Amino acid sequence: MEEMASPIVVMGVSGSGKSTVGAALAQRLRVPFADADDFHPPANIAKMTAGEALNDDDRYPWLEAIGEWLAEHCGDGGVMSCSALKRRYRDQLRQHCPGTEFLHLRGTPEVIGRRQASRPGHFMPASLLASQFDTLEPLEPDEHGIAIDVDRSIDAIIETYVAARQ
Repeated sequence: MEEMASPIVVMGVSGSGKSTVGAALAQRLRVPFADADDFHPPANIAKMTAGEALNDDDRYPWLEAIGEWLAEHCGDGGVMSCSALKRRYRDQLRQHCPGTEFLHLRGTPEVIGRRQASRPGHFMPASLLASQFDTLEPLEPDEHGIAIDVDRSIDAIIETYVAARQ
């Protein structure tokens, strides 16, 4: 019997490369890709654009919409880029598809800050980076996933992840 493919969430703070790595990983695995930024309601985008961090009430319906996408791809695979900074957010996503895997793109505030500075016009201002690091809860040993340092090429990140999955 063929093993069912689990969706993968590429997670990390803003500016870690989730969308870029996620799209490249989806292409490599030949599965659909979605960016969690596209699931934010307008009120969330307005709040972040104004430099205000989202709270858990803001995130709940957004995470539910992402979870629904994961549920649609549970069994046939897919890649979603989503910050998924807290364990409880990842638990909420796993309620929709328990086998969901996580690829945590981790980096230092200095490395991520340099990356953010090179993305003018993104709705998440660099001023919110500290709040993202304050919120971040790394993957715990019982969570299905791997953390990979972002200070390397996209191809190296993908190769490391694919090798770890085998």
